[in-house]
Amino acid sequence: MAVIEAKSITYTYPGGMKPSIEDVSITIESGEFVILTGPSGCGKTTLCRCFNGLIPHFYGGKLEGDLVVASLKVSEHPIYELARHVGLVFQNPENQLFALSVEKDVAFGLENLGMPRDEIKKRVDWALQMTGIKDLRERAPHELSGGQQQRVAISCVLAMQPEVMVLDEPTSFLDPVGAQKIFEVVNDLNKKLGITVVLVEHRLDLASQYANHVIVVDEGKIVLDGEPREVFTSETARLIGVGIPKATKLYQVLKENGIRLSRVPVTSWETSQLLQEVLRHDRG
Repeated sequence: MAVIEAKSITYTYPGGMKPSIEDVSITIESGEFVILTGPSGCGKTTLCRCFNGLIPHFYGGKLEGDLVVASLKVSEHPIYELARHVGLVFQNPENQLFALSVEKDVAFGLENLGMPRDEIKKRVDWALQMTGIKDLRERAPHELSGGQQQRVAISCVLAMQPEVMVLDEPTSFLDPVGAQKIFEVVNDLNKKLGITVVLVEHRLDLASQYANHVIVVDEGKIVLDGEPREVFTSETARLIGVGIPKATKLYQVLKENGIRLSRVPVTSWETSQLLQEVLRHDRG
């Protein structure tokens, strides 16, 4: 069942001379883990803002086409209603955190929805537990590391119990170790809770192992849309400059030199296992 369905959507910011996204048609099924990638400035963030109604309700401008998210037509429903179904985690967590404690930040959205106090406490406890930061609940967000702040931002969204979680380059301020931990948290939410994940990301070496759907944007248009191994081995991805996983690049080099692996790898561990298969076959 589709949780996001866009049909020929085109959007131009107020005062813009040309559309930021143009004739975009995509379908994202419930429970998918989607990577949205492409060159800087290609329209990825603009597309994410459409998913939760910031476009057109906050930014204004002109939105054409049909966009339905969680069975709601975005152009006809206000942001606060869409926020119950779609959570957006920003690139810089400091843009989302402003309270004096982690607990108060996570509770903020629920309080705005007028939820009973007991339900708020229950959801905050659950969200902090799911993201592994229950011990930080009394800490001030500005005292935390970048990775911890990003987990708090995810908790804020998670407490709303959305059907869709959109993360706009959530690891851009983190080192590889911190980024890996964030991806693991998000993957757990996707696999254990069935939350649909749309992840805007350039670090495909780290993120690709979790995705089952990749969408590539270039100059405001969808140029590739499909299963990760098919997208990463396409000539179009290479020409655009998508950060194809190193493991997939190695696969292509091996193939050109007559060494065929049984499938396309996206991680170094997977490549190692496939190469061992080849060695065992040769010895046999």
